[in-house]
Amino acid sequence: MKRAKGIIMIIAGAMLWGATGPMMEWILDTSKMSVSFMLIIRLLLAGLVLLLVLKIKGVPITRPLRHKVWLRQLCIFGVIGMLGVQYTFVGSIHTSNAVIATLFQFLAPIYIIIFVSLRQKAFPPAAQIIGMAVTMGGLILLLTNGKLSGFALTTEALFFGLAVGFTFAFYTLYPVRLMNEWGVLLSVGWGMLIGGCTLLIVNILNFGKGIGALTNMNVSLMLLLVIIVGTAAFLLFLGSMKYISPVETSILSSFEPLTAMLISVLWFGSVLGHWQMVGGAIMLLGVTGLSVAGSKKKEIERIPPES
Repeated sequence: MKRAKGIIMIIAGAMLWGATGPMMEWILDTSKMSVSFMLIIRLLLAGLVLLLVLKIKGVPITRPLRHKVWLRQLCIFGVIGMLGVQYTFVGSIHTSNAVIATLFQFLAPIYIIIFVSLRQKAFPPAAQIIGMAVTMGGLILLLTNGKLSGFALTTEALFFGLAVGFTFAFYTLYPVRLMNEWGVLLSVGWGMLIGGCTLLIVNILNFGKGIGALTNMNVSLMLLLVIIVGTAAFLLFLGSMKYISPVETSILSSFEPLTAMLISVLWFGSVLGHWQMVGGAIMLLGVTGLSVAGSKKKEIERIPPES
């Protein structure tokens, strides 16, 4: 029963997160709203609502802030994890499209394997090396569309795409200890609020310029929908890890790019090149292989942050 619950959660979460990509792409294309302004609104509202709901339920939401160790970890998770993965993901959408940005997330297992191997001072198993090679081969096709003469993506799109994989890996590894201690909702709520406040401070002088975009009712409603759907996706993804294995999580996460691609085709009429589609499929195959190889090695360890 718990396993079925986890499967339903990860499929729903993957599809919801895949749907947010085209939605945010529409907002950026339709309005003059900047990436920073959209994320500030999204993170602050979602974080405040989560913490408010917990407060109403009687949860002492400020307890983690009273301990320096947990406060420091919340700040790191909020800035590098939560804000990092959101900013690089939206930046990748803005410089390429929702489908490619979603596929770049699947580089995360490679970063995780490299990190664990460096920490353990040991080479990864042969199966994982093969999986990484397959994934990178798919990435090359995605980038070039089969044309060796040049990239199908700009340098900026490549930068954001590679950054998405890194920040998603950090987002997956780092908060394990936080969530074990304080729960998913509280950790995500504070992570969103801290990330949103950080981005607001950095962009305080330009924040007012984005308010005009909210006068468009369609844009405002779409942004509200992105906040609701994206927050639900985060919670379902993280919550599913309690019930299913990393192998199942990796395989079922393939619903994410498939959802993004289906919506993008139906909504925008955008289609990847033939070799890019082949590359995306190969990347998914490589990532699945990495997860299977990791499970046979008693899973890829999730290294908790040092106190």
